[in-house]
Amino acid sequence: MSKRTHTVLLPYAALTATLGLAGAAWAVAVRQMSGMDMGVATRLGSFAFFVAVWVAMMAAMMLPGAAPAVARRVDASGRVRTVPLFVGPYLAVWTLVGVAVYALYRPHGSVAAGAIAVAAGVYELTRLKQHFRRRCRESVGSGFEFGLYCVGSSIGLMVLLVAVGVMSVTWMSVIAVLVLGQKLLPPKAAIDVPLALATVGLGVLIVIAPSWVPGLTPPM
Repeated sequence: MSKRTHTVLLPYAALTATLGLAGAAWAVAVRQMSGMDMGVATRLGSFAFFVAVWVAMMAAMMLPGAAPAVARRVDASGRVRTVPLFVGPYLAVWTLVGVAVYALYRPHGSVAAGAIAVAAGVYELTRLKQHFRRRCRESVGSGFEFGLYCVGSSIGLMVLLVAVGVMSVTWMSVIAVLVLGQKLLPPKAAIDVPLALATVGLGVLIVIAPSWVPGLTPPM
């Protein structure tokens, strides 16, 4: 294989490796989260257990959207070792978010969950959110910097996940799809505004009729 061909194939190899890691993380996360979901009454377990679950969740949810950025970095550097050097700090940023979640989280009621969902929906419409979303889709210098921008972009949706069911595979899947779409697609009011309003509407529904939201409260 010529050096030129090797260089051309590197971004594709990086893309495949990143998506493969995400797939493996999905398998690990689903297994670790089995039986843990109690909706708003979910308990996080020990710190070590939660961090392990959280890292698997973040790798599963966030790496697919980060894969194009990883491929661009490898293409620019021409070195395969760029993959762990970019992905490692990127996931480290999300791990710090998990530490904050563990410190602040408490089992809560539907009113608190609904209020958080409304706040998350409102955040989706702010200029700050749009700024971070734009930066999360651009080329950046490091995985750490990229992680900071992507946290700013996705924090509303992640807080929503924590509020309604932090150990719910169903909610994790829904939020993962939304995060991926926002990372890969440019902002469009025709999509973004209805999504934000739907999130606000979900929050209102949670407050006034929590029983209508499947899995929100544990069975009696």
